[in-house]
Amino acid sequence: MTQPALSPRFTNAFAEAVHAGLSHRPQKELPSMYLYDEVGSALFEVITALPEYGVTRAEERVLTAHAADIVAALPKHVQVAELGSGSGRKTRRILEALCKKQPTDYYPIEISRTALQLCRRELGDIERISIVGYERDYLAGLAEVSARRRDGEVLLVLFLGSTIGNFSRLAATKFLQSIRGMLKPGDALLLGTDLLKPLPTLIAAYDDAIGVTAAFNLNLLARINRELGGDFPIDAFEHVARFNPDARSIEMHLRAKRPLTVTVRATDLRVEFREGETIWTESSHKYAAEEVAPIAADAGFGCTHQWRDDTWGFAESLLVAR
Repeated sequence: MTQPALSPRFTNAFAEAVHAGLSHRPQKELPSMYLYDEVGSALFEVITALPEYGVTRAEERVLTAHAADIVAALPKHVQVAELGSGSGRKTRRILEALCKKQPTDYYPIEISRTALQLCRRELGDIERISIVGYERDYLAGLAEVSARRRDGEVLLVLFLGSTIGNFSRLAATKFLQSIRGMLKPGDALLLGTDLLKPLPTLIAAYDDAIGVTAAFNLNLLARINRELGGDFPIDAFEHVARFNPDARSIEMHLRAKRPLTVTVRATDLRVEFREGETIWTESSHKYAAEEVAPIAADAGFGCTHQWRDDTWGFAESLLVAR
């Protein structure tokens, strides 16, 4: 399958992020958003079906059981923007419940063109729905959606899948404040958060037995090779998942198995790795359910409702802009 061409803006942003991240000291790092190219998006869909990874199934249970309650808590004339829609599968229940009440405009916002294509295929059969995708980063896409809404419309922003966990707690609050700055009082944000659970369960969710998450993580190096002229020897790195108790987060790293030097032609970069040195590619912070309300308050929202899945440990919280 041929990868769809990215816009020059994202190609340049990727190169800049790779140059900055691999030059960072003392810890090399790469933004987790770039895990999701065509291959990465497909691998993540597989991850969501793995027995070790319960996040997606937990959220689907919450949304299936409480979609009607969530919609009932919203005002009339709601239009929906989703930050990081993925395939859109987890969003179906909310959109179906909304479309029973009114025609609904749905704006998935994704940097992955592949994910937007999957989203249209997944949700296009819902009656009375209009889907307009934005190939943008979260805030740029939301700014466009918010600016184009009609008078009297309430905007519901979906930030599902515990993607908020990719931010540190301080960064998460700042990100929510940025979202709030684009909203009007009465607009809403539905926020998914993965909750703390036993350490063996957490580690297994990010280091599955058959190695799909490892392939997902290593694909980031393959993407650098494909798109930026890198010469990473993929077999010289291994996937590592570990828990940071101070941050209460799972960290994903790519660890060099031996000393080596890598070049990335598109960024004029030459990078040396010591044996055991890592590239930090993702963090997933875990929450206690009662943490959400004070974080929301600091960002300018009120937490009016919360629905939980206790089988896995997941919370869906409805935050209303004050």
